[in-house]
Amino acid sequence: MAKDTYQTLQAQIRKLQEKAESVRQKQRQPVIASILRSMQEFSITLDELKAAQAKGVAPRKRAGAAAKTSAAKPAKQVAPKYRHPETGETWTGRGKPPRWLVAAEAGGATRDQFLIAQ
Repeated sequence: MAKDTYQTLQAQIRKLQEKAESVRQKQRQPVIASILRSMQEFSITLDELKAAQAKGVAPRKRAGAAAKTSAAKPAKQVAPKYRHPETGETWTGRGKPPRWLVAAEAGGATRDQFLIAQ
């Protein structure tokens, strides 16, 4: 088997790129025809397309692309619902109760005693 050189590999790459571009051009023709049919069917003008493009109407994204590009939404700040009277520690009432509240409940207190007046 002949040893590949950088130049032979580059030549192969150029040939493959030319072939890929040729196939791409052939595949474009039916797409263009489909677009023209849709434009005629819905009476869409080139000016409307240009205006939509200027407004930033983006093409539909591929499945799974949204998960990669969408930013995580920031969590909403929740007001505290309970406050420890001595330490001032607070709890929103969401998630696992804090240790100070669990200990107070074990000692006979009720959560209502720690409610923050709204």
